[in-house]
Amino acid sequence: MTTNDILRRTRYAFDFKNQEMLDMFTSGGIKLKLFDVKAILFRDDDDEFREATQRELAGFLNGFINLKRGKREGPQPEPEEILTNNIVLRKFKIAMNWKDDDILETLMLGDMRFGKHELSALFRRPTHAHYRLCKDQLIRKLLIGMHVRHRTK
Repeated sequence: MTTNDILRRTRYAFDFKNQEMLDMFTSGGIKLKLFDVKAILFRDDDDEFREATQRELAGFLNGFINLKRGKREGPQPEPEEILTNNIVLRKFKIAMNWKDDDILETLMLGDMRFGKHELSALFRRPTHAHYRLCKDQLIRKLLIGMHVRHRTK
């Protein structure tokens, strides 16, 4: 999935307005203007479209954590320069204060069956023998499940 897809789907799942998106970027340590946020949220075929960097997505997810859980004491974490799907999944887990069962339930809402042991492999260190890469499909199904769970009717 592209960074823009993750941003658009998260925005849609939680019904965030442009200003709320800007506030999350700012809270996560990314300085953008409102027209930058709009350009990131446009469809790929639009003339105004701009691709979001991985650092911008990391900053947004840090701001999402701040929104959902509150800012932590002390210095705020710097947004990562390189973002993997495993890190995106971990940031959603932190923001939503999910346990493994919550993630599995959200994935089921997105029409994906996944086991606890498979899930725990996604949160291991990359050097661990049983580490597993998180694929785009899992993030896509998680975002669909978040939409089903959180989008107001």
